[in-house]
Amino acid sequence: MTLDAAAFEALGLSVKIATMAVVWSLPLAFALAMALSRPGLPIWLRLLLDMLVHLPLILPPVVIGFVLLMTLGPQAPLGSWLKTVFGWQFAFSWTGASLAAGLVSLPFQVRALRLSMEAIDPHLYAAAASLGATPWQRVWRITLPLSIPGLIGGAMTAFAAALGEFGAIITFVSNIPGETRTLPLAIYTALQTPGGEALATQLALLSVGLALIVLIGADLVTRLLQKRLGQRAYYRLR
Repeated sequence: MTLDAAAFEALGLSVKIATMAVVWSLPLAFALAMALSRPGLPIWLRLLLDMLVHLPLILPPVVIGFVLLMTLGPQAPLGSWLKTVFGWQFAFSWTGASLAAGLVSLPFQVRALRLSMEAIDPHLYAAAASLGATPWQRVWRITLPLSIPGLIGGAMTAFAAALGEFGAIITFVSNIPGETRTLPLAIYTALQTPGGEALATQLALLSVGLALIVLIGADLVTRLLQKRLGQRAYYRLR
């Protein structure tokens, strides 16, 4: 089966948007996971932050896209100001699609990073502090290295989720060929077009194959990193 040019276009755009979604949301997810994993954080603040982080999983994606449109749309005060001052326009552009996809997939990254951080032995931080390590040095030398498996796994899972995002993207940035028409939107468009079943089949197979590659890759990378970290810990104890 020869792939249609529209399928290649949608595939490339999907990978581009999903990649940028993970790139901008990963640092935010790391900071949120650190805050949620801190034992000294007040319970009410932890619950509030945890609720806000997981809100994209509860709300319909269309609602998230609508909120973004009302906040960053061309007629919204903030969206108009950003375009006038900085020349940034998120609505109806691929950057807006990556913003929407990143928000929807953010909880996956936070969850994976938080589990990794909570598994770190707190005595390591106490030992590092007794040796004079600053908070930033403890983050850089303890938290970040030991959170790498969760970071990689969460990022790749979020990438897969961003590839399949539909509601938030079509609501916020519409369905523009070559600009915001990702694989899910291209499948929807093909199904609405007479005789578009063949193209929809191609796009669906591409989506399934790409998602499987990402998920299998995430599992393999996470296992490899965990094995290497375990070997390093073993040799340090010898």
